[in-house]
Amino acid sequence: MDAGGRLARDTGSYLGYLEATRRASPHTLAAYRRDLALLGAVLAERGIDDTALIDAHAIRHAVATLHRRGLGGRSLQRFLSACRGFFNHLVSIGELRANPALGVSAPKSPRRLPATLDVDQAAQLLDLEPDSWEAVRDKAIMELFYSSGLRLAELCGLDCPDLDLPGALVTVTGKGAKTRTVPVGTLAVTALRRWLELRRDCARAAHTPALFVTRRGTRIGVRAVQKRLVLHGRERQLAQRLHPHMLRHSFASHVLESSGDLRSVQEMLGHANLSTTQIYTHLDFQHLAKVYDASHPRAARKRK
Repeated sequence: MDAGGRLARDTGSYLGYLEATRRASPHTLAAYRRDLALLGAVLAERGIDDTALIDAHAIRHAVATLHRRGLGGRSLQRFLSACRGFFNHLVSIGELRANPALGVSAPKSPRRLPATLDVDQAAQLLDLEPDSWEAVRDKAIMELFYSSGLRLAELCGLDCPDLDLPGALVTVTGKGAKTRTVPVGTLAVTALRRWLELRRDCARAAHTPALFVTRRGTRIGVRAVQKRLVLHGRERQLAQRLHPHMLRHSFASHVLESSGDLRSVQEMLGHANLSTTQIYTHLDFQHLAKVYDASHPRAARKRK
């Protein structure tokens, strides 16, 4: 697509609006940039680089093309969400009269349940005695993920004042710059206290409010956290590849399994819609079904 085309200019303007006005996170901006670049590339193949020439047929063509090239239903739903947001913005500022992406749907894909650890696996991971500066920090990170159900970006963005250890609470800034306060479990509080003692000994960290830092005294990044969790999962010989969202999912399913309180889990996870949280009811049902089959005297049946 011509770098000077109107679609390219409108895309750049929209991303600037998201960053400056909507305070979108770097992760959100990267996702929108990637999806709108896909839109531009597919439309360029048809010689379209003017936003005003894009209609519903062009959007459906883009979705069909990307689906043929291997994008799944969830990726295409995210792509369409980015397109709708982009065109809604253009309508709101008077650049377009209507949103061409409205009414265009993505092909459905099977809903996959998030991977979780069971309670024994969580204990296998977390019941360890850290033997290094990094290990103490990593234990505090993993305990907080599992204790409070934080997203990766939320945890990496935490500052020391966000912690209220006497009150066993942490305040996080989630999607859409929304803040929420969630409980911190006793074992996580203990791990965090130990980490803060070591953090105070890191002279290079004195200049940053970041809760979790590297040896260089800089805020730990999302990629570093991901790598450290993969390492700890391997060391603990977990059957699954460990990643931050697995601990978040485990938190949600274990709390729901014990309490059945879907609304509270929704609030703690920071989900805008209850429907997002309801996926954990499927995990809970799977657990209950297994217990039933194993224990009920008249449940002697084979599950298909």
